[in-house]
Amino acid sequence: MLTQTTLWESLSRLYPHVKPIVPRLVLGLLCALGASLMALAIPQVFRVLINDALAEGSATSTVWIASGVVLLLGVLEATFVALRRQFVIAPATTVETNMRTSFYRHLQDLTVAFHDRWGSGQLLSRAMTDLNLMRRWMAFGLIMLVVTSLTVVIGVVVMFLTSWALALIFLAAALPIIIYGFKFRTSYSAVSRKSQDQAGDLATTVEESVHGIRVLKAFGRSREALEGFNLQAEELRQTEIYKARSLANFSLIVTLLPELALGASLVVGVLSAANGDVSIGALVAFFATAAVVAGPVEFIGPLLAMTFTAKTAIDRHYEVMDSVNSITDPEHRETLRNPRGEVKFNDVHFRYPDSQDHVPDVLNGIDLTLKAGETMALVGITGCGKSTLLQLVPRLYEVTGGGISIDGTDLRSLTVEELRTHVSVAFEDTTLFSSSVRDNVLMGTKPQDEQEADAILEEALDVAQAHFAHSLPAGVDTLIGEEGLSLSGGQRQRIALARAIAAKPRVLVLDDPLSALDVRTEELVEERLREVLTDTTTLIVAHRPSTVSLADRVALMERGRISDVGTHTELLARNTHYRYVIASLQEEPVDLDTELEDLKHDDEEARA
Repeated sequence: MLTQTTLWESLSRLYPHVKPIVPRLVLGLLCALGASLMALAIPQVFRVLINDALAEGSATSTVWIASGVVLLLGVLEATFVALRRQFVIAPATTVETNMRTSFYRHLQDLTVAFHDRWGSGQLLSRAMTDLNLMRRWMAFGLIMLVVTSLTVVIGVVVMFLTSWALALIFLAAALPIIIYGFKFRTSYSAVSRKSQDQAGDLATTVEESVHGIRVLKAFGRSREALEGFNLQAEELRQTEIYKARSLANFSLIVTLLPELALGASLVVGVLSAANGDVSIGALVAFFATAAVVAGPVEFIGPLLAMTFTAKTAIDRHYEVMDSVNSITDPEHRETLRNPRGEVKFNDVHFRYPDSQDHVPDVLNGIDLTLKAGETMALVGITGCGKSTLLQLVPRLYEVTGGGISIDGTDLRSLTVEELRTHVSVAFEDTTLFSSSVRDNVLMGTKPQDEQEADAILEEALDVAQAHFAHSLPAGVDTLIGEEGLSLSGGQRQRIALARAIAAKPRVLVLDDPLSALDVRTEELVEERLREVLTDTTTLIVAHRPSTVSLADRVALMERGRISDVGTHTELLARNTHYRYVIASLQEEPVDLDTELEDLKHDDEEARA
């Protein structure tokens, strides 16, 4: 739920980040103010020049002196502008980088439940576009808004000192601008927020389409995807047009009214000069000052628009930063010393955070004990809660009732970091990163040196039957592309399994990670797993009879509960529902990589 905040409340949230660079910002502000003062001083030189030059017996040198003073003021103004940029740009980019790093760190810390609710494009737009908007406002918008306001105030004061009657006419234009400004602030803030949210949704659509490009092409849905994207892009375009129109209307009023007031002042000023009420020099200085002030007045519109856009960017940023991580480290921490790997589920209940009250728990009283070092298969019909149960072990989700323990120690008594050094996970839907095979496999390890890293890598690849990695163009240093899409499904699963094995966990949680492998490869993997991880407790979701038969024991899930536990043979003999589940398990898939290896082997035998 969005919390409405005032402009000051939103902008003030940046202060803790800006505090270290406040001295540099103040120096930048003073330089910008100095540049404005130099611009305001030039008309006063004109006043002195005209009054003295028109006086009887004035010297020619007056013109040269005045020209030199104007040149000096111009050089000082340019110097101040350059110094302003030097003072603020580098510190502002440092703040942006620090905030972006903090944002990414917080995203990593937030729960899986949070990421289930948020589109990746929305998070991406906040991490990149919104922080860029905040940096531009800190480095430019904030300083120029203050300086512009001060320039207008100082300019109006100078105009009053020159001719109070003409200044009143010019000032009369300010009242309608102030009234319209309040309306502009409300409408522009709303449309700016809408625009940024729509841009985030559009980014999500692009990312989903790129990741799912194979599906779109395979089903011939590229045209439909384009039509949907075009509708979203058109909505964003209309919003941007409305936003530009709002700013244009405000800029029209801010520009037109002072110009009209200036025209009226010109008529009154000429008449006053003709009557001798004001000198020619003072009249020229007044209108020169008015010309200097007119620029900042016109610039206020875009600066206010930038400020309101920055406000919505800040609000969007803190919607994420204010999200609380519900899976935290305990106040009184315990440590597993010489863990054996016995896992116990004690009356475990779980429901997703956004579930309706009338929806029953996904897990409704799970009681299950895995002995240290045993392999247990978890079977059941689709939707009974198998995958959800597995994700509770590494605390990707938090139990809503009951508890899970390792060697008698509740998971919530351990730090998240320690727990995840003892528990390793491999999922059916493999996620690989745009890096090398080596980096992906060694992600969860901390080898002492390169030699140890190579040994861990080779063993993990061997256990996972991922020898194909050595035949890639650059071997294990081959970049596998975004999400590993350059590899086949079976290859991705074996790399993901190797990653889980390389971590050398006490508890290995496998969510059907061998679904894309053929029976022969699966048997080789299971055989090597038994050899290398003899002391590792393994809980595996099984969707194939071959996987079930290789487990020490089998746990049968029904409607969020464990209804029976025993060996595969025992459950076949005594449990009707188990026989139904086994009979309905999917047919064994065929891994094309292994088929090619078999064909190659047959060809070699035939040639021999």
